[in-house]
Amino acid sequence: MAFAGLASRYKVRCNEWLEMETNALVRDLVVAFNRRKPVRAGSLIITLYGDAIVPRGGSLSLGDITRIMELFRIDSGHVRTAISRLTTEKWLERKKVGRNTFYKLSKRGEGAFARATTRIYLARRAETAKLRLALLNGEAAHRAAQRKALEAANFAPFNAMTYVSADAAPLKSIKGIHLLDLPASAEVIEILRAAYKLDDLADRYREFIAQFRSLHDALKRGAALNDREALTVRLLLIQEFRRAVLRDPALPSALLPAGWPGEEARALAASIYKKVLTASERQLDQCQADETHALPKPNISLSQRFAAAQ
Repeated sequence: MAFAGLASRYKVRCNEWLEMETNALVRDLVVAFNRRKPVRAGSLIITLYGDAIVPRGGSLSLGDITRIMELFRIDSGHVRTAISRLTTEKWLERKKVGRNTFYKLSKRGEGAFARATTRIYLARRAETAKLRLALLNGEAAHRAAQRKALEAANFAPFNAMTYVSADAAPLKSIKGIHLLDLPASAEVIEILRAAYKLDDLADRYREFIAQFRSLHDALKRGAALNDREALTVRLLLIQEFRRAVLRDPALPSALLPAGWPGEEARALAASIYKKVLTASERQLDQCQADETHALPKPNISLSQRFAAAQ
């Protein structure tokens, strides 16, 4: 009995220590977010909508937006300024009901998030390990149109007259553009490395890993977050992960430099996301979608996020 009592007290003390550790780690993440100037309130609101509100219908009250932003030490004045700008830029649509105001993602916002969702949560990499070169020739007057067409087809500039891609969309015949396919090789990897600035992208992934590794390890040891902390971590996680992943050209593994950290970053993001999801959803249950209804339950798309990382 004495041993059982001692073990019980030890377990309580361990849990208390883990709770203090995770509280401190969450605070550190918020401090790091605020250390960047100016504080990107608008960007974080976009993350809030894309990650948490779109699966629940896409509408949220101004009061709830303000309360959620308080978790990140963003005051109401900064929230109103950011919301006004996002509305002016047609990312959000405003609906006034009495003294309450609600904001819904616009059609433009929905389209942008539909494209981003696949990149963030459902990794897709090119299947064929080859490099496609697009060589510009012909009259200089046509260059602007040529470059626009190539960028729309997922090409990146290597130099003023050469664009490259490893996963190019179908490209209609354009006068003055010559296409050449090259198989994977060390030289091809170096060309892609320069064109897509892969060293800078790798640094972003490593910064993300370093930023969230301690929290990941604490959660893996059994630490738990309260509902507010879980939502805070969830949004910061996606805010930081998307800063890297939306720049990632999704090259096949055979065309990536050695030691590529992208998959480790995705696995880390997936692990933390799954651990905080349920508690963060409880926090969202308290929010209003319109003047009479709480946020609806999330649709099935939420359960499919990071499925490939399971």
